[in-house]
Amino acid sequence: MARNQLTFRFRGQTRTIDRFAPRTTLLDWLREEMGAKGTKEGCGEGDCGACTIVLSRPRGATLTYEPVNACILLLGQVDGAEVLTIEDLAKGEVLHPVQQAMVDLHGSQCGFCTPGIVMSLFAHYHGAAATRESVDVALAGNLCRCTGYRPIVDAALATCVGQPADAFAEATQSRIAALSEIDGRDLFVGDETSFFAAPSSEASLAALNEKHPDAVLLAGATDVGLWVTKRFMELKKVIWLGRVAGFATITSGPDDLRLGAGVTLADATPELEALHPDLGVLLARFGSAQVRASGTVGGNIANGSPIGDLPPALIALGARVELSKGDVSREFALEDFFIGYGKQDRRPGEYVRGLTVPRLAAGEAFRAFKVSKRTDEDISAVMSAFRLTLDGRRVKSARVAYGGMAATPKRASGAEAALVGVDLDDPASWEAARAAIGKDFQPLSDMRASAAYRSEVAANLLIRALIEISGARTPTRIGELRAAE
Repeated sequence: MARNQLTFRFRGQTRTIDRFAPRTTLLDWLREEMGAKGTKEGCGEGDCGACTIVLSRPRGATLTYEPVNACILLLGQVDGAEVLTIEDLAKGEVLHPVQQAMVDLHGSQCGFCTPGIVMSLFAHYHGAAATRESVDVALAGNLCRCTGYRPIVDAALATCVGQPADAFAEATQSRIAALSEIDGRDLFVGDETSFFAAPSSEASLAALNEKHPDAVLLAGATDVGLWVTKRFMELKKVIWLGRVAGFATITSGPDDLRLGAGVTLADATPELEALHPDLGVLLARFGSAQVRASGTVGGNIANGSPIGDLPPALIALGARVELSKGDVSREFALEDFFIGYGKQDRRPGEYVRGLTVPRLAAGEAFRAFKVSKRTDEDISAVMSAFRLTLDGRRVKSARVAYGGMAATPKRASGAEAALVGVDLDDPASWEAARAAIGKDFQPLSDMRASAAYRSEVAANLLIRALIEISGARTPTRIGELRAAE
């Protein structure tokens, strides 16, 4: 039997909730139900980080500390976790080391964004020793309008030394024990007309999804959360995938990598980076630490956005997607999953089960580039990826994919054909492929870029990929340009 109470740890106690609207956000519950006003609402869309809290879950013999945006996380997603907010850090009159360093080093001005910043640094405090680069990554999802970040960075470097010695670290084993006592059965809160469900097995997921094909399948809520906060959608039926056993499994084989649909972007990063460094660079610019801790690989695919960052890269690599319905599964090329704007080849009752990504073989080269207005926390204007199979210094075959250039992530078939036979040592032979991009795509103009800009950038990115793959010494990356200066 499924349990009918959402269960999690909060303020050192196990809490249960048996009635809540499926669309309730964690931020609304914290502020309106619990009076936890330290967690702020800024943007309401997971960009500014003022609402950052930390979720802690058992992983082996330790606990994870994941910063998340409470404004777009649905309340039901904390099932089985420990919710830590800014109010939890100080013990009596004694501030947490991160808080004390923020005071001592003058890391706060108006203070509105400070709780979220502190919570991001608290998560970093319980991770590896900080470097300037790691602090920049940790704070990329926390925006402050009234200060520079230097004193905040100083506070992070002074305290995040990779050896947590706070009350939370001391109580690790008792906290793991308390979380392990939470009932792990299927969760179903509500009735047949309105509910929040969290199946614990894939069999339960399949049965529930077949019974309620109109339900919203929820992964990380990094997009669905905006349906609530920006579009004010009244979600009646929600099936959260975050507690499905085995749904977040990573299988690394000699020829390919399989990512379960529930694998978070944070957990997928080292695996994809091992396929090619450009994938690590891409994922470092994928939202923020908060977004990557919540968002999933499967969610980014199932969302079907024409400007999603992962699909073009995975399509260029030749990835295949697996869908399931009941005990029936089917697998096909990822590019065939996207059939129109907002439309995917997913039948009623089907769900994305996982992705298989081939590893690069000998003689294959890969590049992926994201172009956006900002480095961090910005949606692509153009996303591009290239996989070339080489025969010596000539291109034998090519897979080229773009995002932001059409109604779906799409391969550039004309450019692919024009690349066959290209001589890497003869830039003049590249021009036909560059010109073909203009025939492959007729992009739209929007707030991110004009059609003309997209077309020009897309063509130039193809040339950039060829320059790098050819081994030419022409600088193509910001670090190289700075070094050249």
